[in-house]
Amino acid sequence: MSVVPERSAIDDEYTWSLSSVFADDDAWEAAFEAVAPRVDELRAYEGRVTEDAETLLELLELREAVFREIGQVAVYAQLRSAEDTRNQTYQAMSARASSLRSEAASAISYLEPELQTLSEADVEALVESEPGLAEYEHYLDDVLRAAPHTRSAEVESVLAELSEVTSAPSEIYSMLTNADLTYGIVEDPDGEEIEISQANFTKLQTDPDREFRRRVHETFYEEWESVRNAVGTALEKAVREHVISARLRDYDSAREAALHGPNVPVEVYDTLVDTVGDNLDVLHRHAELKRRALGVDTLESHDLYMSLTGDQGPDVEYDQAVEWVIEAVEPLGEAYQDRMAEGLHSRWVDVYENRGKRSGAFSSGTYDTQPFIMMNYQDDIASMFTLAHELGHSMHSELAGETQPWHDAGYEIFVAEIASTVNETLLTHYLLENLEDETLRTHVLDEYLERFRSTLFRQTMFAAFEAEIHERIENDEALTPDVLDEQYAALKGAYYEPAELTGGIEREWQRIPHFYYNFYVYQYATGISAAAAIVKRIQAEGETAAADYREMLRAGGSAYPLEVVERAGIDMASPEPIEAAIDVYDGYLDEVASLLDLE
Repeated sequence: MSVVPERSAIDDEYTWSLSSVFADDDAWEAAFEAVAPRVDELRAYEGRVTEDAETLLELLELREAVFREIGQVAVYAQLRSAEDTRNQTYQAMSARASSLRSEAASAISYLEPELQTLSEADVEALVESEPGLAEYEHYLDDVLRAAPHTRSAEVESVLAELSEVTSAPSEIYSMLTNADLTYGIVEDPDGEEIEISQANFTKLQTDPDREFRRRVHETFYEEWESVRNAVGTALEKAVREHVISARLRDYDSAREAALHGPNVPVEVYDTLVDTVGDNLDVLHRHAELKRRALGVDTLESHDLYMSLTGDQGPDVEYDQAVEWVIEAVEPLGEAYQDRMAEGLHSRWVDVYENRGKRSGAFSSGTYDTQPFIMMNYQDDIASMFTLAHELGHSMHSELAGETQPWHDAGYEIFVAEIASTVNETLLTHYLLENLEDETLRTHVLDEYLERFRSTLFRQTMFAAFEAEIHERIENDEALTPDVLDEQYAALKGAYYEPAELTGGIEREWQRIPHFYYNFYVYQYATGISAAAAIVKRIQAEGETAAADYREMLRAGGSAYPLEVVERAGIDMASPEPIEAAIDVYDGYLDEVASLLDLE
């Protein structure tokens, strides 16, 4: 029987090295005990924020010092917790770090309300009198922009203290799905028992044996059916929290509130959903090609992940993936390429799945740490692309951290998802241009099409679903598991019109953690659209365009997202990048259809 290994069975070279953050848990404890009392130092400035320029600068520098220390404490605990969500020691450390961060946020919650008593002229005068405040100009502008939606210092303090409670639905969902829930065992075509996990489910759905795929799909969603009331309640409460928080801050909707933070107009969201919705015929074409490739009368839900080639494709071991990803980013410049290679060879990455490990993949770190990457690598082409994706995030963090001060280094997700998909796109071009193995080339092309499908179309479908379920709560309508099933099935049916919805696919919403992230997913779709345009520019203009792109990465959060992306020569306020991305997708469909003689 194939089972997920315990962490102790994974070679150290394929695990991340967190000793650069803290040597061990005792060092973490000492750091926690050292920074915890410093929270009181933040409280000492309440009522004095606008006293004079010198006092304001002192507070901003103190805030940076305290939150940088807390950030290191928090990231170490969170990464340790992600290694094995069953480990109660690390769960407790993560909870303590989260509490400390909430306490610090509450302690300084007076800062922005007090700053918002100033006019733009007042702020200009403070900056003029204290040169050290000049580097905070974007931060100060952002604070004043939020003034109409900021409550009194007392209310802000209460809201900050409640953050641990309001995040409970997401945390409960994470523990349920990563630590407690199992996803069933199926027998593969060779008679071997396979344990289904969140990490291997998608790969199992690419098995050439259609009956096996059906069993995996039905078994997996039967397990989700057993917790549908718990998951449905968690999602309903998460959505309700988003809606109530938006009302407390005087926004017209939860979506407006979520997009106001990064200063992305709601129209950008609407343009994405509308533009993709108007071009579903291209997605339907992909589904029809898949039906022909599989030689079936009707495409069903367990067929949607299948390769157009009809098989899973060659294995790509991790070390080979590392080599190809490093070579693929050569167009971004030697310094970028060398820094990425250095990170990969100094254990940024926690590579393989182990029992209890958090599902999925992410890049995480702080201003003062390496940008670590968690993977659940499956020795396939998809995992190689995921590695490239997460390395885009990590290199973004590296370049922004090297260039910007702490308060401007953090970038918005809207920009982050461009950095990740630029790397994916470059990897595709590199492999298609350099691989001699026609079978592997065909699978790479198919993988990129799948990522386009799942990123541009699927994430936009998620965005439409997210908008709908929030609107139901805003309109005081019920949001029960039955309603969630119905709304999700309607969207899934429209997007994948040539396919028959089978095997419990209407419950797919249960397995999507991003629905707890408050209008997060649309940025994957805008990201891949911008990435396609950026890579096209780099191919046409070479180093000039690559330099513009690196400048975008280095900008971090020193400007608003649409302004940052404009540095790479892309206007995301228009539908043009989305339409252009769909054209790229359609062009690749032409190529693969010709290669496989499907049209």
